[in-house]
Amino acid sequence: MKVDIVMPKLGETITEGTVVQWMKKPGDYVKKEETLLEISTDKVDSEIPSPYEGVLKEVLAYENETVEVGKVIARIETEAAADVSGDTKAQPADEEIRISSVSAALPLEGPIGRRNERHSRSGRFYSPLILNISRKEGIPVEELEKIRGTGIRNRVTKKDILKYIEDRKVAPAPPKDEKSSPSVQEVADRWKGKRVEIITMDAIRKKIAENMVQSKAIAPHVFGVAECDFTNILNIIQKHKSSFADREGTKLTINTFVLYAATRALIDFPRLNSSIEGDKIIEKHYINLGVAVSTDRGLIVPVVKNADEKGFGGLARATQDIVIRARERKLSIDDVQDSTFTITNYGVLGTIMGFPIINQPNVAILGVGAVKKRPVVIETPKGDVIGIRSIGFLTNVYDHRVIDGDLGERFLQRVVQYLENFNEDVI
Repeated sequence: MKVDIVMPKLGETITEGTVVQWMKKPGDYVKKEETLLEISTDKVDSEIPSPYEGVLKEVLAYENETVEVGKVIARIETEAAADVSGDTKAQPADEEIRISSVSAALPLEGPIGRRNERHSRSGRFYSPLILNISRKEGIPVEELEKIRGTGIRNRVTKKDILKYIEDRKVAPAPPKDEKSSPSVQEVADRWKGKRVEIITMDAIRKKIAENMVQSKAIAPHVFGVAECDFTNILNIIQKHKSSFADREGTKLTINTFVLYAATRALIDFPRLNSSIEGDKIIEKHYINLGVAVSTDRGLIVPVVKNADEKGFGGLARATQDIVIRARERKLSIDDVQDSTFTITNYGVLGTIMGFPIINQPNVAILGVGAVKKRPVVIETPKGDVIGIRSIGFLTNVYDHRVIDGDLGERFLQRVVQYLENFNEDVI
């Protein structure tokens, strides 16, 4: 019998997913738990295992097509009728879905992307083959509508679209919506003869771009920068690094000190640990720290849950765990959801100062610059002297809808205070 495979629900706020790649094609035999396809959402990329063993008979959602959760995307013919239990719509359980990567540095709540249907708004039918060719050639549905079809009921055939593509190479491109993305050929024509490489954004990069733009559009960004003396922190690291590594199984780094200090400051100033719903401010009395992690597929923001309930060592272990799993593509859905505040350390790459974009739906993000030795004026009982200190710059970017300059800067100075006067006993 045939069983339906539906677009799985990969999280509470996920309403649709985009098919990135089918690992099997119609006619292939699929084992239970074998990866069937890869799906991308605005939060994660997921490898979806087959819930049944059998032959893949039909593929109803094609690569780059965005489909609503619960909609049938394929059918498998299986002899294991007894395992179906009368329900022919198969959806992998959340725990069966292996997350391969997070798709956006700044995940926004709600769906992103537009569905690519097999029927256009005018009701004209396009075969999967035609849709695949149009996607590869960058032909939007609006442009497909203008192609003369020679098939049954004026459908566009393979011959029709290939001829259209060939003719388009030597003829002016048809009018298109100014908001739509230009086709590969249009871009290539504009850069013809130049030493350039044209790279089409993959699904992850497109979502990152969309999320960056949306965050800037949603929240009026204001930032403040503070100088922080990390000399004492570096001395503590040098003193305790060996014993800490032996006890906790992880390195003692500046990053853990910043996360710990930020957590303490958020307890003091809970408004920065908020989100906005309409004209309502939701102040969170738990702290879930989003930690920006650079990976080979882009910037990922996994979350350290309940950071305020962890001691210094627990925070260090939890942070190391999510960073490793992010880079190895082993994050779960829960690992990338529900952040209340975000920290990004671009200083590890040597950058001394930055102005990050707020991670929606947070209302603030803390940026950490590189710590470098600098000559500074030091006040002493005997007068001012010039000394060498390890100085770093911290940037607090906040949403001016709910956080005014006074509050934003007092929070930032509190983080600095905790770092410069760090209590060594907590380690």
